[in-house]
Amino acid sequence: MKEDFDIVVVGAGAIGTVAAAVLIQSHIARPGRIAVVADRLPAPVPPGADWDLRVFALSRASERLLRLCGVWERLPADRICAYERMCVWDQRGDPRGSGSLSFDCAELGEPNLGSIVEGRALQAQCLQAARAAGAVVIESAIEAIHCNASSVAIRLTDGRELRSSLLLGADGVQSRTRELLGIESAGHSYHQDALVAYVRTEKSHERCAWQRFLPTGPLAFLPLPDGRCSIVWSADRPQAERLAALDAPEFSAALTDASAAVLGRCELASPLARFPLRLQYASEYVRPRAALLGDAAHVIHPLAGQGLNLGLLDCAALVEVLAGAADPASFGDLKLLRRYERWRKSENLLAATAMDALERLFSGSNTTLAGLRSAGLNAVGRIPLLKREFARHALGLAGDVPAFLRSADPVLPHR
Repeated sequence: MKEDFDIVVVGAGAIGTVAAAVLIQSHIARPGRIAVVADRLPAPVPPGADWDLRVFALSRASERLLRLCGVWERLPADRICAYERMCVWDQRGDPRGSGSLSFDCAELGEPNLGSIVEGRALQAQCLQAARAAGAVVIESAIEAIHCNASSVAIRLTDGRELRSSLLLGADGVQSRTRELLGIESAGHSYHQDALVAYVRTEKSHERCAWQRFLPTGPLAFLPLPDGRCSIVWSADRPQAERLAALDAPEFSAALTDASAAVLGRCELASPLARFPLRLQYASEYVRPRAALLGDAAHVIHPLAGQGLNLGLLDCAALVEVLAGAADPASFGDLKLLRRYERWRKSENLLAATAMDALERLFSGSNTTLAGLRSAGLNAVGRIPLLKREFARHALGLAGDVPAFLRSADPVLPHR
């Protein structure tokens, strides 16, 4: 059975479903003319369930995009926590003194610095927003892709064939779309694992996000609305293995020590998850009739929590580019898609390079580098313009941000 669409999106995570919703909301595509295909769909959050271990730190730019496509208002209040302050410090520094850098939303005239959102709730509501906008959701895997001058055909494992003007690959780091398009990826392992869990702390987090740079990798505490914190402890693999093997009291003690007890004693309050960290980037973002978004195109170190935010900016940039298309038949024109690739590839490469450099600078116990780290954090804190620029990057408002997201009252572009 053959079905025709203007756009087919592969991947039903936050990136793919937001792309579908916002393309319809901006009238670039009509309801019923975008299909979202995935072999597994996000499930709703079960009533009374604890937070899923995966959380996202969403920037102001991401919040604006999610508001425009109807996701933000759908998020349950108990699955989101706006944070108002941020403190970053080096192991040799003092979180409230030398060798640290702090941001406060009040100093910037902002209501907050961003929001911590449960991943499962976010993905479920993004899928609902895409459906509400009029996207056709198909639960199946892709088996083959064939592109020609005028269209792209996607064969699914359930026997169906979809035909469209444009294929969007938003199916994550192990992207099947990228593989079938023959787009190579490169990168390197950080030889680190991220340990993720929820913890209770002796002192209130006071809606502050904390991050300490240790020789073996950064340790972050992200505030949750129930008073707990989500931790992301990136550590070189031998240390990660040792930490993961500890029992709950031993891990809690190690965490308290690693955080310099900035929030007092820590107590593990969930299972501990562990996953490897790597840098990965696609050699190309586009092919005739096809484009990659989010983790299918780029994966960076999580030390600044920018992975999902960069993917959402991919969606916004694609919307601006496709708003200039003459008609749906031209959505997949390579000349048009190259504009998206040049724009987002340069921005994502800059972010990846910056995260890679920060990881290298703040890891290791070299005393000379330790002095430079402390001096750098102190210098940024003393120069208001430089500090504000760092804060703008954290808010997702610095760099070549799509024009419609720069406004405090954004309006979607229309074709």
